[in-house]
Amino acid sequence: MWAIIMNIMKIRTTSLITIALLILYGVGAASLTIPQDKVDEQRIFYGSSMSFERPGSVNYQEIVRSTPEYIEIRDKKIENGTARYWILMSEASNRAVQLISSVGRDSEYDLIVASGYLESLEPPIETEDITKLVLKKLEEKSQK
Repeated sequence: MWAIIMNIMKIRTTSLITIALLILYGVGAASLTIPQDKVDEQRIFYGSSMSFERPGSVNYQEIVRSTPEYIEIRDKKIENGTARYWILMSEASNRAVQLISSVGRDSEYDLIVASGYLESLEPPIETEDITKLVLKKLEEKSQK
């Protein structure tokens, strides 16, 4: 009889410890990672490829084309290859990356990458397209 009671208590204690550990280390939060040999830093704009839970993706070219610097290149027909062209493109690119990082800091997205990057991995990792969120942030900053 005592042996049965002791076994039941061991099972309950083990179960309680297991449940406590699962709660402590977050059962619901499945952390993702990009395999080291597939990491492309040029396509990661915000966050760590080593551990993330909520990835977002952006159309980087669309964001760059929406910056005031790129609009100036287009509207003033600044010739490709000139010093002014490269200065403005560099500023447009910097602005785009800053906006993406700002959205990452202000949102629940802990990794932001170029559209299609994570989906092209094996196995593919789904992302939410947050380009519109970044463009909204650009619009808000432009109005200030």
